[in-house]
Amino acid sequence: MVRLAPHTELAIGVILPDTDVIRSLAVTNISTADSTRNDKDRFMNSVLVWDLPTRLFHWLLSAGFIAAAMISLGLGEHSPLFPYHAIIGLSIALMVVLRIVWGFVGTRYARFGSFMFGPGAVVEYMKGTLFGGGKRHIGHNPGSAAAIFALLALVLALAVTGFMMGRGNEAIKEVHEFLAWAAVAVVIVHVLGVAFHTIRHRENITAGMIHGKKHAEPSDAITSGRPIVALLFLIIAGGWAYVLVRNYNPTTQSTTLPFLGTSLQLGEREDGGGEKRKKHDDDD
Repeated sequence: MVRLAPHTELAIGVILPDTDVIRSLAVTNISTADSTRNDKDRFMNSVLVWDLPTRLFHWLLSAGFIAAAMISLGLGEHSPLFPYHAIIGLSIALMVVLRIVWGFVGTRYARFGSFMFGPGAVVEYMKGTLFGGGKRHIGHNPGSAAAIFALLALVLALAVTGFMMGRGNEAIKEVHEFLAWAAVAVVIVHVLGVAFHTIRHRENITAGMIHGKKHAEPSDAITSGRPIVALLFLIIAGGWAYVLVRNYNPTTQSTTLPFLGTSLQLGEREDGGGEKRKKHDDDD
């Protein structure tokens, strides 16, 4: 027997490290991989990523959609507030049009080209979120991008079918209702996804959509929040909504579209003009 060092002896081989220690270290390395990456992210600079028009659109669309859904799906079409769900819908439809324009001419992360992901990227993002090791995105991640495009399309489709109903096409009603529930489902999945992402990656992306900043390299920042464009956005969207409300006639439950002069029926007339429609609904 050869003595090598204190507490270490060699007989027919070498003393192997404790396997329990190896197993423990491996588990620790795996479980802390995402934590190490997130710690590194938190030490990065807090830079401006989301411009003000994008943030305003996000929160105004959210508030408008919730209000319209609560009136329509919660209170029902016979509620005296029902016509206002249509006014809100027409208002956020214009905001969607403005957002589409901004998606082509806006700042770096507001442009559609920065978050055009294919199905494969969405699947990889979901795997990374569930099991760790996924790529971090400074702008919209693939999950949020899918929800954004779906909601933009659904809001426009709701506006078109709502317009058709306001012009007397009741046959499109079931399609409109289906689109409304589909939009609600997308919103619920999106909110749950944001919550899970925040917990899993310890990155508060909701707060980022309020103050516009995320932890990133200085080279990843946008140069301006575009406050003048945001003000113009508020003037156009607010003016459109104001005229819709001003043109609303509670007696006939109708309004007139600004600049177009098109009259839309938003509910049942109080003077008896909607009795036929109400009776038809009751028969159904």
